Amino acid sequence: MPITLNVCDETTAGEKTNAMSLDFLTERITVRELIRSRVYQEVKDYNVRAQQDTFFRGLVQPNDTEHELNGFRLRKPRHIDWKEQFDVALESFKRNGFLILIDKKQAEDLDDEIEITSDTEVSFVRLVPLVGG
Repeated sequence: MPITLNVCDETTAGEKTNAMSLDFLTERITVRELIRSRVYQEVKDYNVRAQQDTFFRGLVQPNDTEHELNGFRLRKPRHIDWKEQFDVALESFKRNGFLILIDKKQAEDLDDEIEITSDTEVSFVRLVPLVGG
C-alpha cells in the first residue's frame, strides 16, 4: 500500500504555497528520491495540459521560459522532459538553489534518508539571489 507524503513550497518568510501529494512504496526514501518524485509529478501534471497551457509551476525553471511570480511562462506550449528537469533540480540542490526542510530540519545531502510517517512535513524553500550580490 503506498504511503502518501504531502509536500509544499515555502517562501523564506514562511508562507506555504503549491502543495502536492506524492506516493511512495516504502517508508524510507532518500532526498534524491523525494526530488525525483516531485519533479516527475509536476512535469507529468503539466504535460497532461501542455497543449492549452504555457504556465509551469515547478521546482526549477525549464529552458526557454520566463520567470513569473509563482512559476514559469513558456514561450509556446510544449511538453517538458522530466529527466532534464530532474538533472537541473539535483544541480540546483547541490548549489543551494533551494533547501528542503523535513519536519523543520534541513536536508543536507541527496543520499540522506527520510522516514515517512503520516505526520512528516516537507517544504521546498527556493533561495533568491541578492540583487548585486
